[in-house]
Amino acid sequence: MRYFPAALALSLVLAVTGSMGQAKVTGPADPRAGDLLSIGRTALAHGDVDGATDAFESALAVDPGYAGTLVALGDAARKAGMQGKAIHYYRVALDRDPNDLDAISGEGGAMAEKGALAKAHADLARLEGLCGKGCAETRALAEAIARGPAPKVVSADAVKPQPVAQAN
Repeated sequence: MRYFPAALALSLVLAVTGSMGQAKVTGPADPRAGDLLSIGRTALAHGDVDGATDAFESALAVDPGYAGTLVALGDAARKAGMQGKAIHYYRVALDRDPNDLDAISGEGGAMAEKGALAKAHADLARLEGLCGKGCAETRALAEAIARGPAPKVVSADAVKPQPVAQAN
């Protein structure tokens, strides 16, 4: 009985310390990074992928610990048609926070655009387990899967016309 108060205090300290490690980061720690992210999102909404990427990379340099910047870079890469690069950014963000809904949805969307529909369906099932069928991320991924793979870009070298010899 005489150790009960000390044990109670120690367990309370450990519980508070352990829960602090599980706290969610709601935004970038540096306000400059938040400003750069909003500038990048505005540029991306207006179709300026290069300007958005520059702003997102600057935000990443200012606050490298914020996973939302990596998701934004993934979104910009997806809009530029570079799904492989987008998947890389989403996976780095998922390494930092495995339950990041935006990163799961973005990765699944990029997988669907690449043609990896089985992996996209796995991400959809994961999202449905985390937030249900009604959340925005789940709906966005379901729409990306419904659209299917993005059309492949054909280079000019792939469709060279064959010379035809004609007699005069």
